[in-house]
Amino acid sequence: MFIGTNVYGWRQIAQREEREFDRARAMADAAAAGLTGWEDLFRSPDGVAQVVADAEAAGLEMRSAYVCGSFHTEERAKISSDTALEIVGALMPHGVTKFISNPDPLPGGALKSDDALRVQRDAFETLGHQVKAMGAELLYHAHAPEMLGSAREYHHMLAATDPAAVGLCLDVHWVWRGAGNSMIALEDIIRLYAGRVSELHLRQSQDGIWAETVEDGDLDLVRVAEMLSERDVKALVVLEHAYEEDTPKRRETVEAHAASRSYAASHFAKIAL
Repeated sequence: MFIGTNVYGWRQIAQREEREFDRARAMADAAAAGLTGWEDLFRSPDGVAQVVADAEAAGLEMRSAYVCGSFHTEERAKISSDTALEIVGALMPHGVTKFISNPDPLPGGALKSDDALRVQRDAFETLGHQVKAMGAELLYHAHAPEMLGSAREYHHMLAATDPAAVGLCLDVHWVWRGAGNSMIALEDIIRLYAGRVSELHLRQSQDGIWAETVEDGDLDLVRVAEMLSERDVKALVVLEHAYEEDTPKRRETVEAHAASRSYAASHFAKIAL
């Protein structure tokens, strides 16, 4: 069963341990935990070859990747889209077919204007059609800022875009936290957009603080899995561990990820690609 892991948490682990991030070491630990996939982040195609080589050496499959970008002005959208297409072209020969993008938020968590959201929507949808023409998928992803203002940015990027061009990487914890720690909001997002879900990012918290493993906690992940299964969703399952100041450290890195992998395999097997 494919269960991947995202680079974000591994960078944070290195920071917690006050050492330089070593991707090859992180990949080796991921493989030792029983994970089978690696999801990295790219700002240009320059680093693709090395990341691919490291993943192959660790025995990890790359099916998805993050591409960064700012899309709320026409100038920035053009630059971001051109760069994203270069990254897509560099990664697709290595089996990556899902490309996740979280349009850059404004500084300080400010809300984007309606005009900015319209520009972002149009640019993102156009990019999605271009990515699809290459034989891949563009997946919208969001953090907490997009849930502000009645989640108007989150909803606009899905309700007002072509489902054939823009899919969804559902990051369950960011939706929950961005909506004020609400399972109701997360459940409604699933009700509205399950047909767009092509990938899941899984994280858990205990009493509002990110946990060191994906397990039972604040989010009813069993309910999430059931709702997605009821709607015949098939998606990549990717662990995205993350760490806050008060996140406990009761387990070693490999042990914690192995526990998360086991939990995800138990509860998300029906929907996993």
